[in-house]
Amino acid sequence: MKALLCKQYGLPDTLVYEDVADPVPGEGEIVVDMKAAGVNFPDVLIIQNKYQFKPALPFSPGGELAGIISSVGPGVSHLKVGDHVIGSTGWGAFSEKVKVSAAKTIPIPKTMPFDTAAAFILTYGTSYHALKDRAELKAGETLLVLGAAGGVGLAAVEIGKAFGARVIAAASTEEKLAVCREHGADMTINYNTEDLRARLKELTGGKGPDVIYDPVGGQYAEPAFRSIAWRGRFLVVGFANGEIPKLPLNLMLLKGASVVGVFWGMFTSTEPQNYRRDVQEMFQLVAEGKLRPHVSASYPLAQGAQALNDMMNRKVVGKVVITS
Repeated sequence: MKALLCKQYGLPDTLVYEDVADPVPGEGEIVVDMKAAGVNFPDVLIIQNKYQFKPALPFSPGGELAGIISSVGPGVSHLKVGDHVIGSTGWGAFSEKVKVSAAKTIPIPKTMPFDTAAAFILTYGTSYHALKDRAELKAGETLLVLGAAGGVGLAAVEIGKAFGARVIAAASTEEKLAVCREHGADMTINYNTEDLRARLKELTGGKGPDVIYDPVGGQYAEPAFRSIAWRGRFLVVGFANGEIPKLPLNLMLLKGASVVGVFWGMFTSTEPQNYRRDVQEMFQLVAEGKLRPHVSASYPLAQGAQALNDMMNRKVVGKVVITS
């Protein structure tokens, strides 16, 4: 089979596309014929040895996929050959065939397109866990989403609306903000041309957002937190900017506010039943038309390095996928 491999740490152009042996499922594992694999910012970090997970070289990046089961290992009884599934892998999904733990694989309706399914699990799973479990977002509250046109950001916009929140989307261009409005944002902020704090004060009548969803880090984290409402919750989702911000602790005290970590990967491992429940709830929201994964581009596996380059250079709106 073909795979996109990281054989030395570096930028996407160092990846190689070559033949490798077909995987064989072990105890509790399955092999999935990859039809589409989601591209996410951790894929850019892991090939540079900058991510918290550090697989041994060589490895294939790619943390999520959708496809059809082609073989089943011992001890797997709830899945069978021919099932359409989504799977969470951490890495390894940018291959024609992918070995996946059956515990991290969930059947999908055969009517769900593979590219939609592959764009779903990590971004929507992260945002759903963040807003439902970690922030306990309530109807009528105000949600600020930073980096709102990215994969997890756009998912957060849609989920916030599904929960009945007023959603403020912040992004860097008018084109990105237009996509956010198409996906339900009530209000928008262009933080390249507008003062974030002044605009938040205006949009919230001086109260500030109840929940701040931050997958970006960097320079906007502190001004956003300084605008947070009393008893607000600041969700630390990631650092796509590359800079981990340092927030003065007195800000939490003055606002009675919380800084809440969101580590979806650990959540899926330590709370698998809750994870599966969340996925089923999200499937229902998809069926109701409340969640609409936005796949802006797809790339064949041989051109996967270009997909990662686009992600690294912040050219991606919503999600992009790699297809086999």
